[in-house]
This record gives sequence, structure tokens and C-alpha cells, in this order.
Amino acid sequence: MSTSMNNMKLVIDSLAKEGIRDKVKVIIGGGPISKSFAHKIGADGYSRSAVEAVKLVNQLVGISA
Repeated sequence: MSTSMNNMKLVIDSLAKEGIRDKVKVIIGGGPISKSFAHKIGADGYSRSAVEAVKLVNQLVGISA
């Protein structure tokens, strides 16, 4: 995953350039990723596990558990 970290901001910037950044949610996670890094690159959220990711996605799209 650490090799893909450089491209995460590129993806977010590309979404903005195409004018669709506000239409999608971007969440990132994995071993080398942190909440701070997610905030720094403009991601909508961070999760350290798949279970937490599902909860986060539900929050982001307005589904209550």
C-alpha cells in the first residue's frame, strides 16, 4: 500500500479537475495510512479495517446502523 500512497492525492486532484469531486466520497486506509494523511490529501475519511470502513461509508451516505 505504501507505494500507492503517492497516487491517492493524484486521484483526488483528478476528481476535482474533472468537476466530480463533490459527487463522490473518497475513503482510504491500510497499514501505512493515518487519519492525518487522509486529511492532508483531502480524503473524506480514513479507516484502519474493513469493518470500520463499512461503518464509515454508512455514515458518509447517511445510513444509520
